[in-house]
Amino acid sequence: MAKKRNKSKTGAVSMDIATDASEDLPQAIDTSEGKTSNPALGVSRKIKKGAPIRRSKNVRKQKAIDKAISKGQQSEEKFSKKKNKLARVQAAKSLYE
Repeated sequence: MAKKRNKSKTGAVSMDIATDASEDLPQAIDTSEGKTSNPALGVSRKIKKGAPIRRSKNVRKQKAIDKAISKGQQSEEKFSKKKNKLARVQAAKSLYE
């Protein structure tokens, strides 16, 4: 069954019809000018940008970039450790020969 969204209220509501004296007085006209736009700014804003990336897609992309950078750094560390180990082993072998 569908919900009845427009339920009528069972109580009668009295409306407030009090009038203010200030509403009857004429109001002052606002003659201040707004900020004028600079036509040179409109020209520079016409640079076409690519389609905006959704936040979730942008976050995934940023995480993937960060992960790739950290993996690259880890592989560099492993390579340098392996190189240092080989140098130490060669130095130890040369001592006993």
